[in-house]
Amino acid sequence: MAKFSWREAAVGLVVPALVIAAWQAVATLGWVNPQVLPSPLAVVQKWIEYLLPLQPYSEGNWLAWALSGELIHDAMGSLYRVLVGFAIGAGLALPVGLAMGASNRVYAWLNPLVQLLRPIPPIAYIPLSILWFGLGNPPAVFLIALGAFFPVLMNTIAGVRQVDGIYLRAARNLGASGTTMFLRVILPAAVPYILSGVRIGIGTAFIVVIVSEMIAVNNGLGFRILEAREYFWSDKIIAGMISIGLIGLAIDVLMNRLNNHLLRWHRGLEN
Repeated sequence: MAKFSWREAAVGLVVPALVIAAWQAVATLGWVNPQVLPSPLAVVQKWIEYLLPLQPYSEGNWLAWALSGELIHDAMGSLYRVLVGFAIGAGLALPVGLAMGASNRVYAWLNPLVQLLRPIPPIAYIPLSILWFGLGNPPAVFLIALGAFFPVLMNTIAGVRQVDGIYLRAARNLGASGTTMFLRVILPAAVPYILSGVRIGIGTAFIVVIVSEMIAVNNGLGFRILEAREYFWSDKIIAGMISIGLIGLAIDVLMNRLNNHLLRWHRGLEN
């Protein structure tokens, strides 16, 4: 696994720092209405208010009080929906993708339906999801599962179908059975594709959860951004957007590290 480099991290912060400095300068000079584009300092202040508990601490569990802020509750609600929806979507996509990749017959049966449904964005299912599941978590989880399903499915199919023929011929020459070939040759060779699909799928799931929370749920980061728009709290809108970006960045970093760890053998690394 690649070691963390402070130098690379510092280089990656140069452009965001320049953008924030220019943003602060524009706000300080009064070139824009602060209600339309508040300054970075105002956004940070609102973000801290969003993070901190609403009530002063009195007695009881200090940790529960410290974690009682709106931001933490909204982030936990969004993450819960992402994890449940992604688990359902990926859990369905993996076996279907493996079957379609390994069997030409299954591929011929299912591919027309997959290609028909795949271009439809999950957002288009919002009216149906509300009719089927009502309001709350179920429609949001349904939309997230849809968003995660197709990236994982298509990458799994591609990974299984693009296994190098040399590996397959070598396994046959060594007398490997169909089950052994699938478990010991095809599946390991497809793992890089599957993990790429998982990474894309969980990113898509996080995008979908924000949209679904704006329509079908009464909490979460998406709901809070929509609420702030109704009251023209532009600083809270941007604070919520930054929170989404930070959580998305954390998820992507964790997925990248997980991929690097699981694919050490693929890169020829011992440790």
